[in-house]
Amino acid sequence: MRPFRYLLGSETASLSGSAVSGVALPALAVLELHSTTTEVALLAFVGRLPSTLALWAGALSDRYDKRRQLIASDLVAAGALATVPAGALAGLLTIGQLYAVLFVLGAAKVVHDAAAISLLPAVVPPQRLQEANSRLGAASSVADSAGSNAGAALVGAVGPARSVLVDAASFLVSAVFIWRIRTTPGPPDQPPASRRRRLGTDIADGVRYVIGQPIIRTVIAALSTLGFGLAVMNTYWAYYLLTTLGVSPTALGVIMGVAGVGSLAGALLAPRIAARIGVGPTIVTGFAVSPFAQLPLLLAGPGLGWQIALAAALTVQLFWATASGTSQRSLRQILCDPRFQGRMQAASITVTAGSRPPAALTAGALALVLGVPGVLAVGALLQVVPVVLLLASPVRTLRDMPAPPCGAAVPPAREGAP
Repeated sequence: MRPFRYLLGSETASLSGSAVSGVALPALAVLELHSTTTEVALLAFVGRLPSTLALWAGALSDRYDKRRQLIASDLVAAGALATVPAGALAGLLTIGQLYAVLFVLGAAKVVHDAAAISLLPAVVPPQRLQEANSRLGAASSVADSAGSNAGAALVGAVGPARSVLVDAASFLVSAVFIWRIRTTPGPPDQPPASRRRRLGTDIADGVRYVIGQPIIRTVIAALSTLGFGLAVMNTYWAYYLLTTLGVSPTALGVIMGVAGVGSLAGALLAPRIAARIGVGPTIVTGFAVSPFAQLPLLLAGPGLGWQIALAAALTVQLFWATASGTSQRSLRQILCDPRFQGRMQAASITVTAGSRPPAALTAGALALVLGVPGVLAVGALLQVVPVVLLLASPVRTLRDMPAPPCGAAVPPAREGAP
């Protein structure tokens, strides 16, 4: 599957570079621009703001050629990032420029992600989707970890501004990989009248389609409710470990690093787990493990023993979360009509990412009444809700991946095939 290998190379390159700039850009703002805490917080907010455009990006990916959108978004991201070292070299770099770069970078990422996720079913046969998503998940885990470490090393060696050039180069490499994909079909055939419609109409059609698909609708609802519960906990998770439990920053980094191994293992073993216990049980187990994995945190006290327990619990949680995520993503891609792939993925991103800001506000309000331990307990309890949703749905009975819907496009078996 040469097209998939190119797509995998593209995602690995861009994710690795983005992890580098994820370290370099905040360091640049603090160390060289001497930004205030408010400016740094606003920098993070501006970077996340374009996620609100996910529905529009999904509609675009269903209407136009995904390959061209991927190349264009990569080139735009590379160009925006290249202005950072150029501005620093000229002595003209400002925090305002960083805001603009992060907004453009975020918008390009939204377009890239919508096209890349919905492109996968066009380059991989349905029976290989689980394996393909497994490889993408493993590559994401490795790229994020390696990129973060490389970013920290580069910032120390050449400075944060020059380090950003690595991310710019990674997007150019990603664009080259996508350019090499030559066998993908174009967007589904649409009558001329539909191409003249407003994107808002396409978005509404996509939302109605997702709502009308019982399994897809249930999985996305479960993702959003789980995301809300996790976001409530994550608002104070690191704060609680560093203050109440007395975990040092170094130990916190070790806990996160060990847990990352669990995520990698879950991605690699997801197809085998689904083949052994079934697709539905794999998905449900991934969701069910999450609230139970929070128990060590709720019971923990200071000390090395509890730190080991927290690392083990987080490792198990991420193992099953990644295995479940690989299976549910493959299931949604197989079941979704090719005409709605981009909008279906965008709907999932929108409701999942959209749950985080209100979750943070909820956590802040609960902390005033219950305290931080109470917030963590509420967040853990909320994670039971998606398990109930899945157990009450047809997902729990799925043993094998279902057949794709009638009319779903099956990609050619070899490059150059008709």
